[in-house]
Amino acid sequence: MPLPHYRRFRYCFIIIVSLMLFACQTSTPETTSEWQSLFDGKSLNGWTAVENPGTWSVEDGALVCRGERSHLFYSGDVMNHDFRNFEFVAKVKTLPGSNSGIYFHTELQESGWPSKGYECQVLNSPPPSDPGAYVERKLTGSIYAIRNTWKAPAKDHEWFDYRIVVIGKTIQVYIDEALITEYTEPENPFRPDDKRDRLISSGTFALQGHDPGSTVYFKELKVKPLPDDLPAIGIANPNDNFEQKIIQLSNDNFPLMDLHVHLKNGLEMAPALANARKYGFSYGMAVNCGLKMGFETNDALEEYLRNYQQPAHTYLAMQAEGREWLDLFEDSTIAKFDYVFTDAMTWTNDNGKRMRLWLSEETEIGDPENFMDQLVDRIEQILSGEPIDIYVNATYIPDELNDRYDALWTPERMDRVINALVTNNIAMEINDRRKIPSAAFIKRAKAAGVKFTFGTNNGGGDDLGRMEYCLEMIDVCGLSSADMWIPSGH
Repeated sequence: MPLPHYRRFRYCFIIIVSLMLFACQTSTPETTSEWQSLFDGKSLNGWTAVENPGTWSVEDGALVCRGERSHLFYSGDVMNHDFRNFEFVAKVKTLPGSNSGIYFHTELQESGWPSKGYECQVLNSPPPSDPGAYVERKLTGSIYAIRNTWKAPAKDHEWFDYRIVVIGKTIQVYIDEALITEYTEPENPFRPDDKRDRLISSGTFALQGHDPGSTVYFKELKVKPLPDDLPAIGIANPNDNFEQKIIQLSNDNFPLMDLHVHLKNGLEMAPALANARKYGFSYGMAVNCGLKMGFETNDALEEYLRNYQQPAHTYLAMQAEGREWLDLFEDSTIAKFDYVFTDAMTWTNDNGKRMRLWLSEETEIGDPENFMDQLVDRIEQILSGEPIDIYVNATYIPDELNDRYDALWTPERMDRVINALVTNNIAMEINDRRKIPSAAFIKRAKAAGVKFTFGTNNGGGDDLGRMEYCLEMIDVCGLSSADMWIPSGH
């Protein structure tokens, strides 16, 4: 006899609920796990130290590394110390110059730097070094040698939150809840020879004791295992020549910093930072300050600075426009920027005409040779008389002269600019948007000891790009990490 309608409904409902309860009860541990502690705050139970075990101790509820190189591998019961997808958190504190790291998907290795798995960097301030010596530029939050941050988002002497998320082939690193680096591993990823096993797999965690000069504290280490079959949450870059170049430069400690990025014409902070993470770049956000070019008064600029929320892993730059900028802004306001740069695209010629060289209706050229002599003279005046850190758009000339660029930028004119840069200790930008200076100019400047920066000089979001010209010049001109200018204090 068929069940009445309401009883059939009730019967089906009971079956559905029972199936749901059964599914919950029979789920794998990964799907129902909550946060699980990896450290008891009192001992090294569940951890195995190798090479120099005396480097590790427990003080005031924290794991402390202080001594010769040693790695501390998690060997405890949680997930039988074998993790694939997870969230990992810890509180970390560094002293000045201290270097460490957090490995995942690794395995116990009796000596040396762990070869298996990925390392997430802990380094807020590179230690002092002799001229010409190696300086580690891959800083806290870096997915070491794969996607780096070149400006530390945390400070020495202060506890900060470190969170690592691995889902599928995607790795995310958060510092104090800000997403710093992100990488999705492609199929058959390129790796330098010494990083062949930096791959997504599964394994345990390890903490790094780097050297006798490094003291680092870890506490409240916890993990939340996630299901093994989760797909990647990011999209891998094509595994092409450009991606391979990014990986190689990241491994080689070359600071991939774009210090000339504009948040304008619709480009906001979030998509700009997403682009930076995509390639492992660190950005300097530039604010236009000058007559007819952005902020024109000190009060307006101060109001902007009061409301600006600067991500800890970015720089803030003042782009000083025109020759009047020193009269418009107070020294105390200028000092609030991480660095200052300007160009020679706005100046007054010998006839008293104020020109903005990118606007043909405002530019008076006349005889090209005479124009170039005036331009180089103004550049020398700017570099010797204005307190800037970087000279940008370094060899810009009006569009109608561009077909004569190589002829007009004679060796003598190049050397006058280069000498002024060296004398006044000012770095020169390699500009991605305008593809200047030429390789010949860069090589000549490098030989004279000029330091360089990279700058996109974007007009908005559509041309933020990948710094392809800048990266090309690394190979063409033989640039090394030592040739690059880094904002002071970082």
